[in-house]
This record gives sequence, structure tokens and C-alpha cells, in this order.
Amino acid sequence: MIRIENPLPERDARERQYDHTPHSYIVRTVDRRTFVSSLAAAPLAAQEPRLNVVLIMTDDMGAGDLGCYGVRDIKTPNIDKIARQGVRFTESYSNGPVCTPTRCGLMTGRYQQRYGLEWALNASQREHPGLPPSVPTLPRLFKNAGYRTAMFGKWHLGSRTPEMPLAHGFDEYFGITGGNTDLYNGKDVNGTLDLYEGNEKVEAKGYLTELFSQRAAKFVESQSAAAPFFLYVPYNSVHWPFQAPGRPNDIRTRATWFDGTRRDYAEMLQSIDQGVGSILDAVERKGFGRNTLVMFTNDNGGERLSRNWPFASHKGTLWEGGIRVPSLAKLPGRIPAGKDCAQPMMSMDLAVTALKAAGVQAPDNVDGIDLMPAMRGGPVTERTQFWRINRADRKQRAARKGDWKWLDDGPPFQALFNVKDDPGERSTKFYEYPEKVAELRGLYEAWERDLAKNPPPYFVR
Repeated sequence: MIRIENPLPERDARERQYDHTPHSYIVRTVDRRTFVSSLAAAPLAAQEPRLNVVLIMTDDMGAGDLGCYGVRDIKTPNIDKIARQGVRFTESYSNGPVCTPTRCGLMTGRYQQRYGLEWALNASQREHPGLPPSVPTLPRLFKNAGYRTAMFGKWHLGSRTPEMPLAHGFDEYFGITGGNTDLYNGKDVNGTLDLYEGNEKVEAKGYLTELFSQRAAKFVESQSAAAPFFLYVPYNSVHWPFQAPGRPNDIRTRATWFDGTRRDYAEMLQSIDQGVGSILDAVERKGFGRNTLVMFTNDNGGERLSRNWPFASHKGTLWEGGIRVPSLAKLPGRIPAGKDCAQPMMSMDLAVTALKAAGVQAPDNVDGIDLMPAMRGGPVTERTQFWRINRADRKQRAARKGDWKWLDDGPPFQALFNVKDDPGERSTKFYEYPEKVAELRGLYEAWERDLAKNPPPYFVR
């Protein structure tokens, strides 16, 4: 478990008013007279509007790069407020060590290996098949349940029109389909425009992080209590190119694509934080705060400019630094405020949790779990989590159960870590606990056999 270096401040009056336990009596004021009506728990829930869901994701941020996770050189007060008003996960993982696989898990609630999206689609793979529109995804499931759906940001699950966001159930989409673009001109490293309004390419003046935030806040402002909404905001920052806000002439070329400093990175993240603040403010202004589930996460471990402390390695590996991510959630009245949650979780769990919290039927074959019981203070669900990198130039396998993680970093190296006692994976226990190695390796091999029963038609590796 990660220790908070700076305690969260005292909750303000607005936050405290949401912090209550379920009850069977409501006090109402009508024509200046107060009366008490006794209601059962089910009728009380039925009177409340349907739950809205706001899902926010950053790109390549370090596990320790938020104030609520101890960072000191970056200010993230708005994101930290989600932790202060809700829960902070201390055992949070991404589904994959790079962008596409995690986004697949997040949108489907299943392991990305089931769809062959095991690695990041790159700028030269625009015609490669992405996530098929026949797959039940969060936006499709919410849309079918009567939700208004919108996405502003990075898709990275297919650049062909039949696999883009509108085909998956989003009513509104403004963003990029690829892995990374220039934040000022919307072009990828090959100079190809990759900014879309719906299915049409567009040019837009401004800084992409700010544009995505503005569109997201505007979407919230346009909603009414007549129908619930699902809003997905996957920022493509703080992924390279490392372009700070306020520098419109900082257009990148292939030669300068990876240039940047920690200060640039910090300003990029602070721009995201400001955008998150504008979205949360819009939710409150519209009176949706009490019935909106807000979830925040990141897609994989941090890159060269990030703070992955206390974890080893970085994005693109299955060491903890490649798959540990910050995750937060809040839902006033149903999730306690200012708490840590030690449930081991993955990106795909957020999909299952959002659906179940909103009363939307999740597919029977999901791999993710509902995090709500643990967030509300219930016991941790024991589970085994699996990861795989199956590239020609890098093969890694990993499984975690309880405090133990087995890691195969390619022959002949294998290791066993107690990640609770040794989050930095400094001291392998491989030879001390052979029975634990055998158990975890056996569970991993059973998982691979299960995947092999229904292999996808193609792989991105």
C-alpha cells in the first residue's frame, strides 16, 4: 500500500453534506410545512434520477504524479478533489503496459487478449483492424439503456470508420484515433491529420487538452435530468510530444517529436487538471453532483519524464512501473469520502463497476469485477490478475494473486515478488517459495489455455 505524503485537507461543507448513510426517513419542506414520510430503501432509490457516469483517463502519467499520490513539483488540486470526495486506489493496475490494450479492456470489461489488441496501434497501422463494432462496449451498452453518450479525446482502438467511436455507440465524438498527435495541429508524427469531429477530419485552432476539456464541459452543460449521460474523456496528454500549453508555435517534427523536460510535462498535467476542474464544475452547476459517478485513471505506467515512485521500470514492461497507475472514484452518498481502497483492480474493472452502479446489464462474459463493494468499505475480493507481452522483440508474462506477483521477463529470467513488502521489486523470492511460483505460473498457464479456446482473428503485437 502506498502512503499518502500529504494528508488530504478537511472536506468542505458541500462534500460533508453528501457523506451520509442510507436511511428510511426523508424530511421534506412543502408550502413552508415540514412533514416526514417513511419510505423503504427501494422506493427511495427509485425516486432518485438515473446515475450519470464521467470516466476520465490520462495517457502515460506516472503512478506518483498526482498530489494525492505524493507528488510535490506538480499541482493537481482538481484531480485530488476526487480523492478527497471519494476513494483512492492503492493497488491499481492498467490492463496493459501501453495504450491500445488498456483502452480495449476499459471499453469492454474484458482482457484485451480476447480481441487481439495486445499492443499499441501505431501511425503506420491505420488500416489495421481495430475493435469490431459488434463487441459490446461501454458506450453501446449505455446508449442501449437510454443514455446520451459522448467522447472527447484519444480513441486508439481503430482508425477505420467502421471501428471509430460513433460505430461503438457514442452520440458525439471529437478527438484523435491514433496514439499521439501534435497538441497544436492535430497531426501525427507522419504529418497526417488525425483530428475528427464524428467521422470527419477537421482542423481546430487551440491546444488539444483545452479543446477536449471545453467540449466535455459543454456537453455536461447541455444535459438535463430527463436522460442520464455517459461521458468519456481520454486525454492524449501527457504522452509525447511533450508540448506545454500556451506555446502555439511549438509545432513538432519527427526530429523534435520526443523533446521535452519535466517542467513541460508538469505544465501539460496541470492543464489536464484545470480541464478536470471545469468538467467537475459543470457537473455541480447543473445539479448532477449527487447522482454522478466520476472515475479517473491512467492507461499505463509512466514514460521518461514521469514519476513512477516507488515502482520499478516504466511503460512498455510488466514490472510494476509499467502497469501501476493512479485511480480514483467518487459518488456522493454511496462511496465514502477521503478513503483508501486496497482492492487490487484493473482498468477493465471500471467498466463493470460503472455498468453495475448505473443499473445497466453487463455482458455475462466480462473478466472485470465490480469495485463498488470494496469502495464502500467491504472486504477485498481475492482474485488473480494476468498480463502478457507477446512481441517478437519482447516477451513477458506476469500474474498477481494476493501480495505475490510472478514475473517472467523472458528466458531465463523469472522472479517472485511480494509487492506489498517490496513494491519496487528489488528482492526476488523465486527460490525461497517454489510452491508459490508453481501456483502462480499454473494459474497463468490456465488463463492462456482459456484464451486459446476462442482465439481472435488477428493480433496487434
